[in-house]
Amino acid sequence: MKENHLGITILGILFILVSNSCVSKKEIIYFQNDEINQEKVSNSYKTTFKPDDLLNITISAKEIEAVKDFNLSTALFDGTGQQQSYLIDNKGEIDFPILGKIKIGGLSRDEAIELFKSKLDPDYVKNPRVIITIANFKISVLGDVLKPGSYTIPNERVSILDAIALAGDLNLSAQRNNILVQREENKKKTQYRVDLLSNSINTSPVFYLQQNDIIYVEQNYAKMQSASSNTNTSLFISVTGVLIGLIAIIVR
Repeated sequence: MKENHLGITILGILFILVSNSCVSKKEIIYFQNDEINQEKVSNSYKTTFKPDDLLNITISAKEIEAVKDFNLSTALFDGTGQQQSYLIDNKGEIDFPILGKIKIGGLSRDEAIELFKSKLDPDYVKNPRVIITIANFKISVLGDVLKPGSYTIPNERVSILDAIALAGDLNLSAQRNNILVQREENKKKTQYRVDLLSNSINTSPVFYLQQNDIIYVEQNYAKMQSASSNTNTSLFISVTGVLIGLIAIIVR
């Protein structure tokens, strides 16, 4: 009778372990829920400049000599040169050649370009073409992904799916329906929740990421429970071995 109780206990423990290790198909497949509302899908994205953004600003025009003083370069240690970059300070300003201090923080790219054109034309350059890009565009992916870390993006048009792909995709133990995206908006931290199991992600305001966005992927409940018991795993294995040995002795 005793051996039956011990056997049932061990089988029960093993069943719990196997159950916790199983992952439902519905918990891991992306885009399985909801229809895509095409009316709300937008392929456009908006870049808003913020303090600590490092900007590359290129001014061009038909008259090359007229724009030469606005396109400075800096010397590198190997003797070569590269385009001068401009850091937005905590007041939202940059110090640009000839034009001096320009407040660009809080402006969209289109607004900043129009501002430069208004300051250049007609006093300095006629019909200037202005290109502004962020040289240090970065996003971070943390939590239950294959390769967590920060990633510098050469192309500012990056979606949350692109970011997850850069991080090697979510682990099987990741919670896919509650992805956190933290963003700074109007000098405040704003948090959004994204469900990768649903097609509604395509209409999310954080589908396209912005500079310094942080994506955090939580572990699912089973993984968290497993992690909390890892310290006792060796002891459990030892006790289980002893119990099996006792059963073998009793059954003889």
